[in-house]
Amino acid sequence: MMELLPWALFLLFVFAMLALDLGVFHRSAHEVKRKEALIWSAVWIGMSIAFNIGVYYFQGSTKGLEWTTGYLIEKSLSIDNIFLFILIFGAFQVPAQYQHRVLFWGILGALVMRGVLIAMGAAVLSALHVTIYLFGAFLIFTGIKFLLDTGDHTPELDKNILVRIAKRFRPVTEGYEGQKFFVRRPAVGAAGEVAGKTVLWMTPLFLVLLLIESTDLVFAVDSIPAIFAVTDDPFIVFTSNIFAILGLRALYFVLNGYLAGLPYLKPALAAILVFVGTKMLLVDVYKINPLVSLAVIGGILSISIVASLWKQRRDFEHGGPPTEVHPVEGG
Repeated sequence: MMELLPWALFLLFVFAMLALDLGVFHRSAHEVKRKEALIWSAVWIGMSIAFNIGVYYFQGSTKGLEWTTGYLIEKSLSIDNIFLFILIFGAFQVPAQYQHRVLFWGILGALVMRGVLIAMGAAVLSALHVTIYLFGAFLIFTGIKFLLDTGDHTPELDKNILVRIAKRFRPVTEGYEGQKFFVRRPAVGAAGEVAGKTVLWMTPLFLVLLLIESTDLVFAVDSIPAIFAVTDDPFIVFTSNIFAILGLRALYFVLNGYLAGLPYLKPALAAILVFVGTKMLLVDVYKINPLVSLAVIGGILSISIVASLWKQRRDFEHGGPPTEVHPVEGG
């Protein structure tokens, strides 16, 4: 019974924090500003450090170091995930005030999925391993397409491939319905006529949530085995994973806030997507260290930021028009 107590206390803490997050601090939909994101990011990192200190104190230095390593691995890999979030939100033109809600439920789903994967162990991870190759190829294709896209058009939701596939199974609304994932509306026949009965329609926001969940599943297949290579203690693996992804939403809003408005962001994101995709395709040939991956992504971003600031300063000094920045789009 005592062995289950740490699990019960940890899960109680997580669900209490999530309930406080959605029920108090984000009860009404609003755009998460940079200052708010920085505060929340500091809060989650602070709680992670406090929990890690507790592991050192109650379970010893070996378990404490294993937890630190697992947390850093997952946090490093999460950087890759954040840029996919930027791509997805851009492709679906998700209003800024609804992005937190999608990420909240995405994190909740990630908590459940990762718990199942860790409980079922390496057999499930091995069976899902092929998805890394499929997703890696998709990322390379998307990155190239992203780079070649001139940005002179506005993406239309009804032309998105995921929307077209979803419409084969259930009707999808043409636009967003506030922060709702589903709405009830009259059914529409094949000829476009309105039927008498009311059915459940999906909104594009729900499709975005599905994409967010699927990307986390793919990254879990990569990150969880990496932590299992450090420790076989399921409690260490699970808690370090969950603390890392709990801070993922705040980190997304921090990075997205600082990256907004940079003219060279688009090619930088394209390069990052190609790098992440290539890393996935080479996973069984050469395993790139997560810290190396973090350094590469940080280097690409640093170059794009410095180049963007230099261009903006040059335009200002020469009295030219301000740099035109296209929204980050994809798919």
